[in-house]
This record gives sequence, C-alpha cells and structure tokens, in this order.
Amino acid sequence: MNSSIRSADPVTHIKIVVVSLVAAIAVVVIGVSAHGVGPNVDTAVVTKAGKAVSFSTKDIPTVR
Repeated sequence: MNSSIRSADPVTHIKIVVVSLVAAIAVVVIGVSAHGVGPNVDTAVVTKAGKAVSFSTKDIPTVR
C-alpha cells in the first residue's frame, strides 16, 4: 500500500477517482431526493398592491 499519492500507481489513482465520483453522485442524489415538493408547486400566488402609504417621523433630533 502506498502512503503517498505521488508514488501511487495508476490503478490507485483510478480507484480514488472512482470513489470520489461515486461519493459526489451520492451527495447529489441525496440532495435531490431530500428536496421537499410543496403542495402548490404548479400554482403561482398573485397579490395586488393596495393603497400607497407613506411613513414619516420627526423622532430624530436635529443636530446643528
């Protein structure tokens, strides 16, 4: 068994690549399957704006 990645033979490199690809695919599959689908996925909620409101306060002291 090689303790250094530099001195490893090509078969070891291929094993590392295969294991990392399998792990990456597993993470993607788990992430996609864990994504919850809501009950109203195909519907859009439209809200209309009401009457315009403006806010103003005079609580800020004037510094001169």
